[in-house]
This record gives sequence, C-alpha cells and structure tokens, in this order.
Amino acid sequence: MPNVVERTLTEEQVAQYARDGYFVARGLFSPEEVAEIREAFMEQAAEGPIPGLSDTGYQFLPNDPLARYPRMMHPHRHPELPVGPLSERVLLDARLHAILRDLLDDEPIAAQSMFYFKPPGARGQDLHQDNFYLRVKPGTCLAAWLAVDDADRDNGGMVVVPGSGDIDLVCPDETDKTQFFTSHHVPVPEGLREEAVDLAAGDVLFFNGSIIHGSYPNTSADRFRRAFIGHYVPAESVEVARGYRPLLTFEGREVEMADAVGGGPCGAPISARLH
Repeated sequence: MPNVVERTLTEEQVAQYARDGYFVARGLFSPEEVAEIREAFMEQAAEGPIPGLSDTGYQFLPNDPLARYPRMMHPHRHPELPVGPLSERVLLDARLHAILRDLLDDEPIAAQSMFYFKPPGARGQDLHQDNFYLRVKPGTCLAAWLAVDDADRDNGGMVVVPGSGDIDLVCPDETDKTQFFTSHHVPVPEGLREEAVDLAAGDVLFFNGSIIHGSYPNTSADRFRRAFIGHYVPAESVEVARGYRPLLTFEGREVEMADAVGGGPCGAPISARLH
C-alpha cells in the first residue's frame, strides 16, 4: 500500500498557486531564524566579495553598491565557510519541503541556493523567467524566496506577473543597465500586468519557473532588502542545466539528471547561470 503524504496547504491555496503561478507563506520563518541568517551573511560579507562565492561577473556602475555587496551563489556548496552549513539547512528545511511537495505534486529536489543583499541604491533585477536558465524538462522549476528583511516597492521588493506561469519561455530583450544589473528583460504579455508582492521578514514567496518576475531598484536611504532563495526541480524531471549540480534530495543525498540539451527559445544554447 503506498504511503499517504499529508498535505500542508489547503486545496484553495494550491488552486491559487496553479492560477497565479505564485503563493506566499506568511511568517514561515521566525524572527530569530531570520536574524540568524541575516547576521551570518553580513558577517561573511564584512571584508567584501569572496572569490568563488560572490557573483562579481556583472558590469558594475561607478560607486555601485552591488560591487561591495554582490549576491552570493550556491552558498550551501561551501561547507568551509560559516554560511555553508546554515545555507544547506535553510535550503533543505522541512517546512519548505512540505509546501514545495504540495505545489509540485512531486518530490522536490534542491538545485541552487542564493543570497541577495540589495543595499540602498542598488539596481533591480529586470523581469525574467527562471526556467530560461535552469531548463528543467519536463515541467519547470520552483523558487522559494525567503525575505530576510521586509521587502516592498521602497527598497526593491518583488514584482510578479500573475497568470504568466502558464506561458512558454520567452526570448528576452536587452535590459536598461541603469536600472537593472542583469542582462535580460521579458516583456509583460498583453492582457496581463505586473503586481508588487510586499513581504515581511520571514515570509516565503513560492513561484514557478515560467512566471515573469523581478524587482526594481532599492530607492530607500538606509534599508537593505536581503533574501535567501532556493531553486528546486521535480523528482520526475529528466534534464536540468549543468551548472545546477550536484542536485540534493531533502535528506541531503545527491541525485543525477541528464544535462539539458539543445537551444532555448532563442535558438541558441543558454548559460547555466541564473540571472
């Protein structure tokens, strides 16, 4: 007799995610847990960018605050650093596991961790689709975006395009580098519109790999907008871009998937680096 897994979310919550492409779990992490994450990453970044962890491969502007606080990529792969074990613990948290399982209707596999600092004055991240980079097949990936600070339009909070989670991947345009630090811009489809999603520290925004999303510049005078992000793929997937391995089960076991092959919607290979 197969094991019956009890659902964490209601049918209404799962239906809302299916309709809109995103779901917010309010207060999933406690203030104490969020403070631990915030303090660990700020201490890790105290001496500036860290080779092999900090993403310094972008074009920074003069006096760019992101040059001092670039995002950190795959911190869970760095057990030698203080943020390494903490990142793996957050990435594989049982509360995330339960919600991801409900939203995917499959066992989730962890593919990536990231930490964004987004200090005051930092540029945003233009509208994009995550699965343009992860290239998960079949299906798509799913992100869990943990707010480490309150995040709103003033300090560059998240923006989503509800209903865009059902569209195909779009070949992006070039972005406005004065406003955004990444390269790609996906236009909002006709009939849809972008919406800000205000989050309190400890809230987690879940969204699928096709939904168009991004964030605008941090125009506040003194507010960081820090966030810890995990990306996950369904266990039934057979392909993922090479840069997202090793893949981990929520028990910490490595699993294998084939390299994503062929071109993307632009007709050319896509980098395995998530922008």
